[in-house]
Amino acid sequence: MIFPFQKKKDAVAFDIGSSSIKLVQMSLSKKGWELQKMGFAELPPEAIVDGSIIDSMTVTSTLKDLIKEHNVKLKDTISSLTGHSVIIKKVSFPAMTEDELAESIQWEAEQYIPFPITDVNIDFQILGADTEGKGQMDVMLVAVKKDVINDYTNVIKEAGLNPVVMDVDSFALENMMEINYPVMPGENVAVINIGASITSISVIVAGMTVFTRSIPMGGNQFTEEIQRQMNVSFKDAEDMKIGAKTEGVDPAALRSAIESVSTNLSFEVKRSLDFFIGGAQGADINKIYLSGGGSRVAGLIEMMQDKTAMPVEAADSFKNIIANPKTFDPARLAELSQAFGVAIGLGTRRFADK
Repeated sequence: MIFPFQKKKDAVAFDIGSSSIKLVQMSLSKKGWELQKMGFAELPPEAIVDGSIIDSMTVTSTLKDLIKEHNVKLKDTISSLTGHSVIIKKVSFPAMTEDELAESIQWEAEQYIPFPITDVNIDFQILGADTEGKGQMDVMLVAVKKDVINDYTNVIKEAGLNPVVMDVDSFALENMMEINYPVMPGENVAVINIGASITSISVIVAGMTVFTRSIPMGGNQFTEEIQRQMNVSFKDAEDMKIGAKTEGVDPAALRSAIESVSTNLSFEVKRSLDFFIGGAQGADINKIYLSGGGSRVAGLIEMMQDKTAMPVEAADSFKNIIANPKTFDPARLAELSQAFGVAIGLGTRRFADK
């Protein structure tokens, strides 16, 4: 969708998140999308904070390690951004052609962007033409701060790679959903992507993202609350929140710590979805899909379902992806399926895609 820097070819995708970097390389065959390479590397907690790169040397070295470990030969890369530096809004503009909007987007968009217009890169997608003769059309407007784009492209370049597309997490998730969960006519779904520090909410209508919002909370809040209530290490708390460490654990205390954060997160999601439903005439949400590493928290699906009164399901990023079991351990894919939503979506991109 957004910010292409230069012919259409294969590329390697990197989802550079607050707690880890995910690598995906895929190819499209007559059978469908085939997984060629995948990798996962953790980042220390302070390397990336709230979507901003703090320790660029660590991020660069982690990228280099992944490239070496998985013998990546491609140099062209696709990655994405999320957080408060990314503005995504559905707005109405006077009806015009795509070329006309491209020429006037800078001043047309200025009223919707909370940053100086000279500080952002802008892209757009026309959602619907003027079919009712009102002289207006719906446009998805995307703006990202230039300094954030530069920070991410610089660490990619320092790792010896060539950034060709910088996308947005919400649109990458839309691509992932299109492959694995084709939306039926009249069906609206929400994708809740829970990262380490940021949760992004997207509503997909007729296969297209029409609403997004970011919440400054994620998997780290669960870990911190478990640490605080149970007086355990960061590593033990990380294992406890996904049910991987149970020996010697007080189940009632653990449940209390997890439920307090799950409740807050679920209410924030509900508020966002209620806001969308309230502003979209006749719209409803048929199902919620949870993705992101933070979505693996024990009991979160049940809590989200209870608080939103909507069906909730874990998104399997590899559901319709062809992966050779001799190369990729099925158990490992199942373990990481929720965490790789953005990476799989990016992996389906080819440079010059619109």
